[in-house]
Amino acid sequence: MTEHSPFLNRCLELAALAAQEGETAVGSVVVKDGKIIGEGSEKSRQLRDVTRHAEVVAILDAISGHGDCEGATVYSNVEPCILCSYVIRNYKIAKVVFSKPCGELGGTNPAYNILTTNEINSWTKAPLIEIVG
Repeated sequence: MTEHSPFLNRCLELAALAAQEGETAVGSVVVKDGKIIGEGSEKSRQLRDVTRHAEVVAILDAISGHGDCEGATVYSNVEPCILCSYVIRNYKIAKVVFSKPCGELGGTNPAYNILTTNEINSWTKAPLIEIVG
């Protein structure tokens, strides 16, 4: 069992919940100092809000309970998309761990590498990326 297993397992539980609710099966947690400080599952259809992806929901949950996410790790069972990558960068997340690539809309896609670029001067250094699968 890797250090990431408990957090990725929680992402899978949240993804299953999203699927049961008719959403895309994506779950995410925000971890700081070894503890989950925020979690979320996909809510876009339920809330009729395209911005309510699992990672965004998890980050907003973490902020509401802890004030900020700077230096935290975001876990997701799917690669954060461009939208989620922008939110991750804005909140200065230090590391992103995911299991499954997202494809052309993924934040690490070289064509739209929002998650990994260091070319945007107003953002801090890009987070570390780890793909576990």
